[in-house]
Amino acid sequence: MGKRFILWGIVITVLAVCLTGCGAEEKKGDEKLKDIEFTVLGEENIPEELKQIIDEKKEKEFKITYQDGDFLYICVGYGKQETGGYSITINELYLTANAIYMDTNLIGPEPENRELYHTQEKDGASYPYVVVKMEYLDKSVVFD
Repeated sequence: MGKRFILWGIVITVLAVCLTGCGAEEKKGDEKLKDIEFTVLGEENIPEELKQIIDEKKEKEFKITYQDGDFLYICVGYGKQETGGYSITINELYLTANAIYMDTNLIGPEPENRELYHTQEKDGASYPYVVVKMEYLDKSVVFD
């Protein structure tokens, strides 16, 4: 009985080590290879077809990609906000072996201006979004 217990302990230990090693291999594909050069576009520089897609989706949060020729456009929208004064930061945009990773944040109005925004009329709503243009890469995009 004691030998069987020891044998099972060894088998479980070997399996645990193998599974841990496999998980480390999978993580290598998520390692940052390099930052990606990009341009944040103003509304006047967004392709017309993409503007229409954004307009259809702007009421709710969205994350989309759009390819046009040699360029990839990555778009993140935060849906309807009751007031204006919002901005979006791009924390990271980088390439891994498996994907393109993009991390953004919505920043609200400054605290001293919030009361002003809350007193605006109902049609003072905003639909903050950002459009990033970069060289086309045949990779999926992961939004953080």
